[in-house]
Amino acid sequence: MDQNDKVDFKANDHLANERTYLAWVRTGIGIMAFGFVVVKFSLFVKQVGFVLGTKVNMPSHGYSAIIGILLVAFGVLAISLAFWQYRKTDQLLRSGNYRPSTLLTSLLTGVILLIGMLLIAYLLRSI
Repeated sequence: MDQNDKVDFKANDHLANERTYLAWVRTGIGIMAFGFVVVKFSLFVKQVGFVLGTKVNMPSHGYSAIIGILLVAFGVLAISLAFWQYRKTDQLLRSGNYRPSTLLTSLLTGVILLIGMLLIAYLLRSI
């Protein structure tokens, strides 16, 4: 392997790190958008009922706004943690001491599963 191959290899590692970071950013934006839709849909249904002069048969718990806000906050957290992971991986790649870690993936997967179970419980209670 000559000197140019080493530079290309490190460049490929850096570019893969960037692609991974951008994928996490897209995931965070998607989670935030879903949270926004959850909050706005609840408000939309209430306003439609008001305009039509009818009582909308929706649970009055108000959980959808809380769930939506939590989803937006979780999306922001996901992007923040992704940036932290990106910087950490970049430093490890530059120093030649990179060791893969599944901490971020495991953490975000666990939180998404928890939110999913909470949404299922909420939906089951509302039918």
